[in-house]
Amino acid sequence: MLYAVIDIGSTTIRMAIYEILDNKLNLIHKRKYTVGLASYVKDNVMEQAGIDKACEILNSFKSFLTSFNIENVSAFTTAALRNAQNSREAVAEIIARTGIDLHIISGDEEATYDFIAATHELDYHDGFIIDIGGASTELIRFADNKIIQKTSLPIGSLALHTKYATDFLPSEEEISQMIKEVHAIIDTAPEFKDISHAEICGIGGTCKGARALYNEMYTQDDANETIPADKIPEMISHFTRGHKLTDKDITTLLKTVPDRLHTIIPGMVIANEIAKLIHATAITYKDAGMREGFLYTHVIEG
Repeated sequence: MLYAVIDIGSTTIRMAIYEILDNKLNLIHKRKYTVGLASYVKDNVMEQAGIDKACEILNSFKSFLTSFNIENVSAFTTAALRNAQNSREAVAEIIARTGIDLHIISGDEEATYDFIAATHELDYHDGFIIDIGGASTELIRFADNKIIQKTSLPIGSLALHTKYATDFLPSEEEISQMIKEVHAIIDTAPEFKDISHAEICGIGGTCKGARALYNEMYTQDDANETIPADKIPEMISHFTRGHKLTDKDITTLLKTVPDRLHTIIPGMVIANEIAKLIHATAITYKDAGMREGFLYTHVIEG
């Protein structure tokens, strides 16, 4: 069976098509548009231009799926639309204009899907899963392969960049402002209380980009999944605006994170503060996330 999942996120709008055989997922095709939908939210309201952009892309996805007679489709949206005051009105307009039944996924559901997908790939059973998105960060604390706590923190890479940065790369002062906001929000999360050490599994685009950037900077094999925590501040500092970039530095950025040039450093700021707080020694990236968790829950097991 072929099954398409469309995910309207804060930074990207994606469509992934899976072949499902013998209760296993095989990704056979994917399409992605870097839209930055969170940047269309002004005064907590999704602007018409953002709704128009989402409709344009969804209609192109629908045309593609119709051409190949792919009828099993699920579509959902996360923080950018979920947190807007006009989220229900915006989603209703998108459904009316595209004919695609779009669901608003709660932060709790998003964290649960992340956990289900990530634990299919993990080789340890206690720690944290983090998924740093454009407008929110999903956080799951687990032990013995069970969720202990889960939450959606209202901090994201695109939101931080939009609020504080005045160019592609943030300055030292702008990073300091980002850190203050991250600390203020993390302080409200009980998941971080009394943690002396924990493993971190990172999923999603920010952690994927950070892994690729680390492997290129430190001449690691492309298959390496682990970022030592003590290297993250070095990477942030290296690409801070004001630090003179060499041609090699620019090539590294363009090669590894072409779609996340403006959000990769704010995203790594979030990852670094979480890692420091719980004294994690590394972040291990896993190529699994909400879309796979959704399919495991509602198609394979459901």
